[in-house]
Order: sequence, then structure tokens, then C-alpha cells
Amino acid sequence: MKSNHFLSIAILLVLFLSLYPVKTMATSWAYSFVVWDGYVYVISDEYVTEIGDEIGRVTRYSDMKQYSGNFSNAYKKGTKYYSIEGISTEQAIAVEDSNGQYIKAYRQDEYKVPLSSSFGDPQVMMNTIVLLGLGLLSFILIGKVIKNNRGKRNG
Repeated sequence: MKSNHFLSIAILLVLFLSLYPVKTMATSWAYSFVVWDGYVYVISDEYVTEIGDEIGRVTRYSDMKQYSGNFSNAYKKGTKYYSIEGISTEQAIAVEDSNGQYIKAYRQDEYKVPLSSSFGDPQVMMNTIVLLGLGLLSFILIGKVIKNNRGKRNG
């Protein structure tokens, strides 16, 4: 009976360790972009000089994950966005690059933030729930083993 409890604990420990996430995978981007006002603007090779008003700035940068807000996979936090004179922001905006020049970014699609970036990685969340369950089960089994051993000594 005693060996069954230890075998159960060993199996739970192996499951616990095998479910722990060990590697991070990077997001693969098809193009450089910025997000402004809920839309993706794809960075072009075209520079512009007729700059209008500042309309926003990058609030979060990452080349690994997607985030909400004025997010970019190419420009650092704080990079400014501008309107372009004579062109609606529904068509394109200008992004100030590190050389102080303005590059045109064309509006593509509405930006949809993946659920995983809002609430954490679903796989990590599932692993955490499973690991918590296994940890609780292990705690209960260890408690029973200790209780049984005390009962045998006293009995």
C-alpha cells in the first residue's frame, strides 16, 4: 500500500514537470506595421514630406507578441504618427522613423487583438490549471500517507 502512494506521487511529479512550458515561440510577421485607432497600417517604402498634425504614437512595441493599443512590430514605443496632408487617415498615415523622416503606412484591416494577448497564453493557462490540480492531488496523497503512517505507529 505504501509503495502505491509513492508510485502515485512519482507519476504526478513526472506529469507536473512534463506539462511545464519550457520554450517560447516568436510570432512570425509577414510585414512591418503600426496600429492606430484600431486599424493596422502596413509600412511602405514610400517617404512623404507633406506632414499634417501628430495623431498618435506607438504605446507598445514587440517583435514577439501582439498587444492592444497603438502597437507596432517595427517601431519602438514613443514613435510618432502623423496625418498626411491631402490624404485621409482612413487611407494612410505617416510614421516618423529614427532619421526624422516620415514613411507612409497604408491602412489595411481592423486590428484584432488575439485573446491570448489579453488574458495570457491559453496553453500556459491550461498547464497552470492542470499543474495546480496535480499539486493539490499530490498534497492530498502526501497527507494521506503521513496520516496512515501515524495511524500504524499509534495502532
